[in-house]
Amino acid sequence: MAVTSMDVFHAPLREQLDAFLDEHRADLDASLDGLTEEQARRALVPSRTTLLGLVKHVTFVERVWFEEAVTGRSRTELGLPEDAGDSFLLSDDDTIESIRAAYRTACAASRAAVVDLGLDDLLTGNRRGPLPLRWVYLHTLRELAQHAGHADILREQILAADARA
Repeated sequence: MAVTSMDVFHAPLREQLDAFLDEHRADLDASLDGLTEEQARRALVPSRTTLLGLVKHVTFVERVWFEEAVTGRSRTELGLPEDAGDSFLLSDDDTIESIRAAYRTACAASRAAVVDLGLDDLLTGNRRGPLPLRWVYLHTLRELAQHAGHADILREQILAADARA
């Protein structure tokens, strides 16, 4: 069973941050549960945001903040788009299964990339310059929380529309 934020109420900060990140990661992954490919790709807002595209984007987020920032490898080297907005775009080959697999792989790689680092260790691979791991955790936590909220709303809209149909 996964560790939740309540399980680490009195734990050190690093364990708390890991638990909160993993809760949001799990929520984003679960946002695709039981949906059809059409539902996951359905555009409900004027932006590029679809539920499947959102999970593809958070895969990009994981890779930028825990792969690019830690290793210093460029987005080009990592096969990532230069523009974050392009990470929402879906190809014909993108499926719920393929996007979820990529997301799970990215999350596992994120955990592994920082296992031996401390919160005050500087990561030198980000475009902004050196950043402490603590900042990367907080930024990623904020972004995943925001996108998990978006995913909840999109999923609710999809399921409500299909229940009325």
